[in-house]
Amino acid sequence: MTAPNARDTGSSRPKEGCGADAARPTGTRGLPVRAALASVALAALGYLALSLWAGWRDVVAGIDAVGPLVLAGLLALSLANYLLRFVRWGRYLSLLDAPVPWRINLPVYFAGFALTTTPGKLGETLRSALLKPHGVPPPASLAAFFAERASDLLAVITITSFGLWSYAPARPAVAAGLALVLVALIGVQSTRLIAAIDRRASAHPHALAKLVVRLCEIVLHFRRCFRLPAMSMGLAFGITAWLAEGIGFWWLLAALGQPLPLADAVFIYAFAMLVGGLSFLPGGLGGSEAVMIGLLTLHGLPDASAVTATLICRLATLWFAVAIGAVFLSRQR
Repeated sequence: MTAPNARDTGSSRPKEGCGADAARPTGTRGLPVRAALASVALAALGYLALSLWAGWRDVVAGIDAVGPLVLAGLLALSLANYLLRFVRWGRYLSLLDAPVPWRINLPVYFAGFALTTTPGKLGETLRSALLKPHGVPPPASLAAFFAERASDLLAVITITSFGLWSYAPARPAVAAGLALVLVALIGVQSTRLIAAIDRRASAHPHALAKLVVRLCEIVLHFRRCFRLPAMSMGLAFGITAWLAEGIGFWWLLAALGQPLPLADAVFIYAFAMLVGGLSFLPGGLGGSEAVMIGLLTLHGLPDASAVTATLICRLATLWFAVAIGAVFLSRQR
């Protein structure tokens, strides 16, 4: 069983999907989007509560101390992160036989950031709905989404591993984590295993079995993105993108008068992002902040400075992305 052509996959069920949408009440069609937007609103309120609890005056004073030049630099590094990931996204779609002109693809990609604070960033799959009218079948865009998440995970694990490896007690955990990633990648490459699951699921008419068949299609697309050349490309873009924000975090600490070595600052940022991502909390909210504050205090920063640095960092990375996404999403039909 070979990976299906992305356009063939999308065109195999167009009438069924359109009929379901036509039969569904208009209000029902909007429920997933409204639920995702509600998740974003709750995440924003939670973050506001965290800021108020931690001391918003300290945050405002920290922003004033950092100054507009450094703030502009932090936002520029975050924007570089988003653009590098967009280039990777476009490359994944091309690998899946679903290329999209960048003038269409870029607004759609950035619109997905409006829902990045949903659990596991699943709200970003909104891009599938926005790209479907442009001839991109949902299995291809969903496969690109999963490939992106996996590439980001590999990139952040790689960056974190360099920092953790310097601590001898942590080396077994680092080795075990990397081995688990390797096993998962090998499993995705096993066409025979995926084909066996697909055959068994296709023999049953139940809704769950149909879902498994769909997932097999997505995994087959996903596997195409993780052949060696594609995997190397995705990992290189991911490491460069997340290093940009890690360097921004290091720059921020120096501007706040609490400098750390570059390697330590990048490790703290990457590890906080890793924990937040694995927690499956909306946007990593709570988990990332707690880890970042804890590691900064362990490195000698006062509590107020650690909280201020964390909140400014997240405003310049996570919430900057959400703000950009909201602008682009408001311009989508």
